Amino acid sequence: MKNIVIIPVRGGSKRFPEKNIQQLGEFPLLVHSIQYAKNNTAIVDEIYVSTDDMKIKEMALQYGAKVIDRPESLSGDFEPTVSALKHVLESIETTFENVILLQATNPLRPENLLKEAFEVFKNGNYNSLFTVSRNHQKLGKISENKFHPFNYTIGQRSQDLDPLFFENGLLYITKASLILDNIIISENGYPFEVNHIFANVDIDTQDDLEYAQYLFNKFIIHNS
Repeated sequence: MKNIVIIPVRGGSKRFPEKNIQQLGEFPLLVHSIQYAKNNTAIVDEIYVSTDDMKIKEMALQYGAKVIDRPESLSGDFEPTVSALKHVLESIETTFENVILLQATNPLRPENLLKEAFEVFKNGNYNSLFTVSRNHQKLGKISENKFHPFNYTIGQRSQDLDPLFFENGLLYITKASLILDNIIISENGYPFEVNHIFANVDIDTQDDLEYAQYLFNKFIIHNS
């Protein structure tokens, strides 16, 4: 069973220029995901970065990942992530059974997350797995200047809410055959619950990066 980690990293970002190579602690965001994969060699056979950016390519190679040059046609703002994953699989000679997607914008992950998630994926014979976290907020919609509660009734206590979950982006595991069919999460994909503060980090703005730096200093540097 061969497993490939793919980290898709575009160079362009309108909201936060060069966000994928912003510094977090000693290393750029991209490098955190590369190092996380390298710390899981019992599971990971190869690490690839898909990018359209020369600076990112050089950085990925420097830190031990292989690189697939992503064509401009697959690098637009609205291009789905699965197209980059599929392009990698179609560009290499080695055949892999499973694809592990790590996103550079989710640089903080619990140390044993991949190990635990992969055990569930393998033992449950699932064809895809993705990480989710519970949302404890009272959610609703606004229509015609009126608030309509979605997951609660007015006056209900937060602790009594029916559980809702969000896709946190920490990691995805998918059969390569599904990726080649343009699917990352199948209809039967297993939602692996991760209730860890790192699940709240998804970097898209400078504020997100500063929050990640706070958590990095508190939970990683402080405990090292």
